[in-house]
Amino acid sequence: MFSRVHRAFTLVELVMVIVIIGLLAAVITPQFTDMRDDAENAAETATVAAVRTGIKMVRMSNLAKNLDEFPTTLDSAANGEATNSNPLFTEVVENGLTDSNWKKTGKRSYQYVPTKTTYTYSTTTGEFAPKTK
Repeated sequence: MFSRVHRAFTLVELVMVIVIIGLLAAVITPQFTDMRDDAENAAETATVAAVRTGIKMVRMSNLAKNLDEFPTTLDSAANGEATNSNPLFTEVVENGLTDSNWKKTGKRSYQYVPTKTTYTYSTTTGEFAPKTK
């Protein structure tokens, strides 16, 4: 008769592997969460910088035409989130912005939804800045 030897992991070995995987997941998961927050902050900062640059470019174009004024509006979009059919910042950002993380909340106010930061635009100073509370 043939004797077959079955080799397998013991229950203790399997439990140890599960514990190690759990510990690794507990250490790595918060780092990915931080990376997501960093990415959202970078996206917000980039959009705000693009809008501010666009405002300055329109202002420079107006000055070249002997008009001392900032853009009267940043877009003609309806209130609500940015979409392909409702692009925001079309007057100062080429092709506008269709990122649904941005929402128009008023004639000259916009909110970045992930951070709930509301920005307002001043036609007299050309400032696009977070609303102070």
